[in-house]
Parts: sequence; C-alpha cells; structure tokens
Amino acid sequence: MIIWLIINLWNPQNVDVISALVIAYLLGILHGVTPDEHTWPITFSYSVGTFSAKGGAKTGLIFSSGFTLQRSILSELAYLALAGIFMTTTAFGVTYIFVGLAMTLAGIYIAKKGGYFHWHYLEKKLGEISGIHEKGSELQKLELEHKINPAYVNEKDITKPVPVKLAFIHGFIAGFGFGAFALIVYTVLAPVMPNAYLGWLPGALFGLGTLTAQVMFGTLFGTWLSRMKNLTMEGIAIVGKTITKTVLEYGGLAFIIGGIAILLYPPLLTYNIVTPIYVHNLHTLGIGFFLVILTVVIFGIYGYKQGVKLAIKLGYTTKRKES
Repeated sequence: MIIWLIINLWNPQNVDVISALVIAYLLGILHGVTPDEHTWPITFSYSVGTFSAKGGAKTGLIFSSGFTLQRSILSELAYLALAGIFMTTTAFGVTYIFVGLAMTLAGIYIAKKGGYFHWHYLEKKLGEISGIHEKGSELQKLELEHKINPAYVNEKDITKPVPVKLAFIHGFIAGFGFGAFALIVYTVLAPVMPNAYLGWLPGALFGLGTLTAQVMFGTLFGTWLSRMKNLTMEGIAIVGKTITKTVLEYGGLAFIIGGIAILLYPPLLTYNIVTPIYVHNLHTLGIGFFLVILTVVIFGIYGYKQGVKLAIKLGYTTKRKES
C-alpha cells in the first residue's frame, strides 16, 4: 500500500489524515523556530536564568509541555466545532493580557529591587509553591521587608538558577493565542480526523513540534550565557538573572499594554508589514512580531548590559586587577 503525503505548510487544503498529522508536526517546528510572541519571550527569559545548556533544554521542555497540553485541548474542541470562541479578537487581546500578567508576576520574584508594587501574602505563598523559598524562610521575610536583594540571594548560593516550574503555566496560557499556525491546525487539520477520539492529535503534534524547536533554542540560550568570558560563575548567574527579570517584568508589561490596545482597538490586529517571505510569522509582521523584538531583543540587550555592569561592579570577573 502506497501512502502519498501532501505537504503544504503555507496553505494546506484537502489533506488526508496522515498528511494532516505530518503537517501539524512540521508546522509546530516552524512555529518554534520563527519569531513568535507566544514562545520566544518565555523560553529566552527562563533559559538565560538557568545559565546552562541543560537548564535551557529543561525550560523549553517544561514550557512546551504546557503549550502542547493546551493545543491538544483546543484541537479536540476544534474537531467538535467548539473552538470558535477562542479564535476571536477579544480572546487574542485577553490572552496577551494574561501572558503579560504571568510574565510580570514571575519577574517580580527575581526583581533587581525590593521596592515594587506587590502583595506580601501572595508573594509569600507563590514563593513557597514555586520552590523559591521554603516555608518559614528567614530570607523571604527579609526580602519582603526590603532588607536584602531578592535577585541575588537565596537559601543556597548566588549560582542557584531561577526556578522554571512556572514556565509550564506560561506555556498553557500562551497556547490560547492564535495566529496563522493555530488557524491551520483548528480549521484544516483537526476537522479531517476520523473521529472525536483523535481530534486532539493534530494539536498535540503541533505542540510537540514546537517543543522540539524550543528545547533546541533553550539549549542554545543557556549555552550562550554559560560561556561568557571574563566572568566568574557568580557573575554569569547575575547576568542571567538580570536578563530574566528584565525580560519578564518589562516584557510582561508590554504584553499587557498590547492586549489592552487590541481590546480597545481591534483593527490593530490587521495592521501588518508584508514581506516576500512566504513563511508564517515572517510573511506578515504585526503586533506579535514587534512584541517579540521589543521583549527579547531590546529588553534582553538592556538586561544583559545591566547584568554585566553589576557583575563587574561586584567584582565577579576572572580578570586580575592590575597592581
């Protein structure tokens, strides 16, 4: 028996079940590789906070697991013709807001300064649940009293990576965002499944494709930071944590503002710069693309520079001082 695969990643139509599953996985890889506001900011921010290849890979895996779970659920709903409620401008704007809130709240826990708007009870509970602090921690008490710097002090040592458990929640929330990739999965691939028992499969394979790419990128981000020259391990840790808190805090605020703007002015989603590159996420550059650039590139570079300055100031450098 010969199986013919019809692979069209740009505009698949009239595909069979096998082709749909292969396309879903390949689209997931493409989704993870191209600049996407639902993946890159989270993977980058947490990966550099682990300052290791292994930690970066783990970040990509944890984030994409949550993303895959959500996409599987939406794929099943799409098969049952119930996904339309999540494919609206309102849902898009609300997703941005929740993604931004999740990023900002996570950034608070590794913030550079203690003076910020916060709720001590909530911080205390989230700190214990996420593993940042143990219950009854004296250091957490001092942090909440703003007597020590929470970004660079913890129960063990300064080289302890930032916790990445919350990346799973980020991934699940981010999965509610939709774009060209999601529209293909929900309106073309999921409906061709033979029965409701398999309706979730295209979304799952799409998520696994994204996971493949995100583990790779997480590894690269973590490796890049771990190989910084002229800084000790403590210095690298400071740089990584500074980038993480900067991208999460300021990037989160950017997403919240973007989400509110979309809710107030829905046509904002239709404003795009069209390029000759026929690859989704690269052919039309809209608000999502520029949020990626702002969050990962601009805030990332700013956090990197601030982290390096602080590491040098604290003396965490391998260069010997001239006598």
